[in-house]
Amino acid sequence: MTEPERAAREFLLADRRETVRTLLQCAKRVAEGWDDGSTDGPDSTDGPDSTGGRNSTTDRDSVVRPLSRELRKTGLLERLPDLLSETVTAAGFSLQARPVPAPPYVAVTSRGPVLRATLPAGRLVVSFRLFDMVREEDATREDGVRVRYVLGARDPEKVVSVELR
Repeated sequence: MTEPERAAREFLLADRRETVRTLLQCAKRVAEGWDDGSTDGPDSTDGPDSTGGRNSTTDRDSVVRPLSRELRKTGLLERLPDLLSETVTAAGFSLQARPVPAPPYVAVTSRGPVLRATLPAGRLVVSFRLFDMVREEDATREDGVRVRYVLGARDPEKVVSVELR
């Protein structure tokens, strides 16, 4: 990990830890809403599965759309561009343009929000890995990839990823 990556990550985990916790709460609410017939909830009697008894879905839209709604409802989606600016500053850089809550600066993906900033040193990418993808035989997406989405780590330390590419 480079020094700018380390500084950015430390900033997020120390100074913006409550924001990360709010992201985790949003993700939990999304996963609680998965009841589309592909849910392997804690009361499943099908025996052990690769989701560890956690709610899951094979539908990407069942992750992205509700997560976007939760982020809007909590006001986080509108605050993510400022979080990106602050993170860039913590990494020792500055942005030439004010980011907006839309691509390329902010994207809500099936794994969680991704923040991107183009800098002289490269592209700073901040990912909040709220959901994991479990590949398995009985979970097939429309594009043929077999995957099931589950709620990811609950620890902010494991959720925050910062890369300078």
